[in-house]
Amino acid sequence: MDTLETREMRYFVAVAEELHFGRAAERLGMAQPPLSRAIQQLERRLGVRLLDRDRRGVSLTDAGEVLLHESRAALDATAAAARRTRRAGGADRPDGARSRLVLAVKAAGSHELLQKLLDAYAAEPDAAEIEVLLCGICEQGGLLRDGRADVALMHAPFNSLAGFDSEELLTEGQIAILPAGHPLAARRTLSLADIADVPDLPFARWPSDGAYPPGPGPEVHDLTQLAQLIALGRTVAAFPDSARAWLWAEHTAVPLTDAPPVVTHIAWPAHSHSLALAALIRTATRL
Repeated sequence: MDTLETREMRYFVAVAEELHFGRAAERLGMAQPPLSRAIQQLERRLGVRLLDRDRRGVSLTDAGEVLLHESRAALDATAAAARRTRRAGGADRPDGARSRLVLAVKAAGSHELLQKLLDAYAAEPDAAEIEVLLCGICEQGGLLRDGRADVALMHAPFNSLAGFDSEELLTEGQIAILPAGHPLAARRTLSLADIADVPDLPFARWPSDGAYPPGPGPEVHDLTQLAQLIALGRTVAAFPDSARAWLWAEHTAVPLTDAPPVVTHIAWPAHSHSLALAALIRTATRL
């Protein structure tokens, strides 16, 4: 049989992540024997061994690694479908109000474009309510995949658009954001090499896949922390030109002549059939 039930996938993911049937059963709120039987039945149906079991514990086979990856994606997709369906019908609103779209945007990013988009869409007949979900660096993709957002403003090359449909909205250059009193702040333009190896001004480091890359620069968690570290003369950062909207008086922005352009896209899950989302995208591409 080539189909899997969501129940089976939930059971398998719990065992694969815990690598222990007892802990997995406790996590699922069930007894261990029926969980063990369910996994054995799943292996028989698929005709492959998913887990290696010995006295030391449980480990995943190659087939099990594949099923873990695919099951996580499938369970995320079903949860996302439920969230989006409830929003579209107003079921998540206590007053049963009109449908709602959640738009994910990097905090302080694309401010002018975002304001124009919200104003233009609000003027459309039968416009859905737009909830703006401000997020951290490179979090938009995850919010789209798990259904917490319906649409997002994303920035190439920093955000991956793989798996999403998208339309280009804006192309802009990049700026270096420096402490106002730093000698480099007096320059009219800078190159990436100019700011790459400044001993007293290392690049800020953002987490990627939950871990910070190596380097001397400070680890930053959000834009407010970054802004203060720049103002204190502890770091430098490169951002799209539209980031000028959130600069402090203690900051100076200098154009980067050789940095790749940043392209802002409006992105949404592929194959979406939301009429409200289609109307928002049409409005965005007209701006």
